[in-house]
Amino acid sequence: MKVSLFDYELPADRIAQAPRERGSSRLLVLDRRSGEVSHRRFSDLPSLLRPGDVLVRNDVRVRNARLWGRDPEGRLTEIFLLEAESGDRARWQALARPGRRARPGRRLDFADGLSATIVSVSADGRRDVLFDRAVEDAYLERFGSVPLPPYIRRPAGGPDLDEDRAAYQTVFARQPLAVAAPTAGLHFTDAVLAEIAARGVEIADLTLAVGPGTFKPVTSDDTESHAMDTERVWIPFSTRRAVGRASSSGARVVAVGTTVARSLEAAARTSDDADGVLEFSTDLFITPGFDFQAIDALLTNFHLPASTLLMLVCAFAGRDRVLAAYEEAIRQGYLFYSYGDAMWIA
Repeated sequence: MKVSLFDYELPADRIAQAPRERGSSRLLVLDRRSGEVSHRRFSDLPSLLRPGDVLVRNDVRVRNARLWGRDPEGRLTEIFLLEAESGDRARWQALARPGRRARPGRRLDFADGLSATIVSVSADGRRDVLFDRAVEDAYLERFGSVPLPPYIRRPAGGPDLDEDRAAYQTVFARQPLAVAAPTAGLHFTDAVLAEIAARGVEIADLTLAVGPGTFKPVTSDDTESHAMDTERVWIPFSTRRAVGRASSSGARVVAVGTTVARSLEAAARTSDDADGVLEFSTDLFITPGFDFQAIDALLTNFHLPASTLLMLVCAFAGRDRVLAAYEEAIRQGYLFYSYGDAMWIA
């Protein structure tokens, strides 16, 4: 399928640059069968749910994965930590910007006396970075920066804004395994979650460690030529049981975000029915024509043109209906992307 079929024009001023009060965003409601669109507030979400529904959310926590170091000439270089190699937290796979300052053999110095050497650079630009000591979560929490996506503009090397540290994390985040937020979950407040539970909706969790592939552009002309990055998923037995119970009773399985949708659809294609945590890796790429087996409704943000996330949404609700809804959202002044407004599709 041609990637250009998922393109659209977005005015630059519609890209949300700052968080708003959590839970105050607008909510575009799309009927995925008729294409009918209506306009609500996120606070209306509980009224769109039914007793017996299961709301599944991604409880991953975002790691402060961005470190700012200086090369021997004193120039600032960004090192974006992706994952520790084989559990050795002194050696990491990372991205670097600008790349010319992070060539093999280069030394970089960071806060609190930490230093690192660039060991090698792969064909896709990833750096093998060796630090002089383990880079633990406590260090990242204190000295690392929030890994905001590149379309949210902040001064290079500057201190994090307090509002970013709070807003780019869901209220139900747990293990710091992600380098990007599951943004559909950013809208929820404890009060909204309590209202949802009070309506007889079961809330269940899974964990997908969102990786840098969430920002990876589709560079090929055809979707069949694009390869998704692999991401790790953990789904507790209690969540799988709740999903199964909803499906068998005619209730809906509601995915909070594309990460949950991918996780549940990938799990539906596994044969593991053990009682413990289902742990697996997935590179599932969902495009129109995909046979959804797990989810019945989707809460999501508005996604970048020609992105794999937009393709998943189009697969769920139909490309023409989704792009028409996006055009309506632009006309109505909705804000897009991570700090933007939300969309409910059922």
